[in-house]
Amino acid sequence: MITLSNGHSFTFIAASGALAYDGRGWPWEWPLRWAGLIDPGLFTVVTKTLTRHPRRGNLRWYNPLRCIRPLPAGAVNAVGLTNPGIEWWCREVAPTIAKKRYRLIVSLEAEEEKGLSEMIGMVEKVRSDNLVAIELNASCPNTFKEGERSTSRTIALCHAAKKMTALPLLLKIGVTHDPLTLARELPQIIEAFQINSVPWSIAFPQKVSPLSRFGGGGVSGRIAQKWTWKVAGELAAAGPIPVVGPSPWDYEDIGELFRLGAKAISFGSVFLWHPWRPTLFVRRWMRDGGA
Repeated sequence: MITLSNGHSFTFIAASGALAYDGRGWPWEWPLRWAGLIDPGLFTVVTKTLTRHPRRGNLRWYNPLRCIRPLPAGAVNAVGLTNPGIEWWCREVAPTIAKKRYRLIVSLEAEEEKGLSEMIGMVEKVRSDNLVAIELNASCPNTFKEGERSTSRTIALCHAAKKMTALPLLLKIGVTHDPLTLARELPQIIEAFQINSVPWSIAFPQKVSPLSRFGGGGVSGRIAQKWTWKVAGELAAAGPIPVVGPSPWDYEDIGELFRLGAKAISFGSVFLWHPWRPTLFVRRWMRDGGA
């Protein structure tokens, strides 16, 4: 379990975008929510990442497989941060948060200080008790700017964000970051680490991505565990900032991630192909006395 400075505790997270912008899920997930096979109340829900201005990205509602492809026990996606922008979220979603029975973390793209400052300022004006933290997404393999997000720049953005809000900050990093430097430089600044999907070029350096026209995309799920779990283990060993365990695909992965040193678990791409699994896994974990 991870306990934030504002007193909110969580053991299980629905990762950024898994349950849309408000925790209700995407329209194709609603029947599963109505049937009880997706229960947002079991998770602290991270919103899909928002940017300062609307971003078209690569996702098209009429053809999602244009930028998302299945892999054995995983997926590769190049959504490219498609989203309607922070102003839309503050206007349409934020006013509804207080009525929900679960907690939200708003995910913001951490690319440059001016835009991040403006987004945090907007969030501060509309936040309620059910908005418990901000996730700084400093790693998106689905954009061509991923290579520009150096470890030193990420550290600077985290320090800047800390000055802008009293909300706890979670940092979502990539496997290309230097985890030990981040763990050393960011205590008292961020309160937990999350780990993003793996760039195709790292996971499959000898293969051409089916999403090569979008830059290759990010690989997630069990197939990404070789890389994401390595980073999680390094962060857990370095301390003192807790790490949220990434890439669970099977029930047994929960126990493995806790043994690796993770303090909480984040369900991400498993929602794509098996959206009922996270809810069933958490219920089973609770029945087994794990939570």
